[in-house]
Amino acid sequence: MAEAERIIGTPGTPGAAGAGPEESGGQAPSGERTAPDSAAAPPARGRRRIAVLFAVAAFAYALDLASKLIVVAKLEHHAPIRVIGDWLQLEAIRNAGAAFGFGEAFTVIFTVIAAAVIVVIARLARKLYSLPWAIALGLLLGGALGNLTDRIFRSPGVFEGAVVDFIAPKHFAVFNLADSAIVCGGILIVLLSFRGLDPDGTVHRD
Repeated sequence: MAEAERIIGTPGTPGAAGAGPEESGGQAPSGERTAPDSAAAPPARGRRRIAVLFAVAAFAYALDLASKLIVVAKLEHHAPIRVIGDWLQLEAIRNAGAAFGFGEAFTVIFTVIAAAVIVVIARLARKLYSLPWAIALGLLLGGALGNLTDRIFRSPGVFEGAVVDFIAPKHFAVFNLADSAIVCGGILIVLLSFRGLDPDGTVHRD
């Protein structure tokens, strides 16, 4: 008899039939979530952050692409348009180098670097749980895609195409919206790193 009671268990004990949290909807007696429920939250939050990343990237890419199409159609081979006197003008420039016109002799290398950045961001997205990091990486991804599109599809050839630049501040290099997105994303990443925030949402306190 004692052996039977030990196997079946008494009401209110962990061994009783239907008394365990696993058999009562995954809830402990105190109402706290069990491990299976809490483990479902991070993947859902990660999917939302990935959605933000690609939404930011798509917006930055679309804005850059649209601006370049307008510049090529309306501004190329025309006089610069003054926006703020001589301090800021819109002037269509074909740039075979990196951002802000640096390194024109390494067009293919910059193309490979841009493609590598896109691959790294795509791989990093799998561990992304931080909203600020999602925005930063989205800006980097959108900017890299914008300039990579020029490298691939514009003259003089595939992977050697010249990027369309048109924002021309006085005493500064001419750049485009993709360059701006890359710089803003990079600055945001530096700030997040100084604050000790990792892409997975972990915060490091010194």
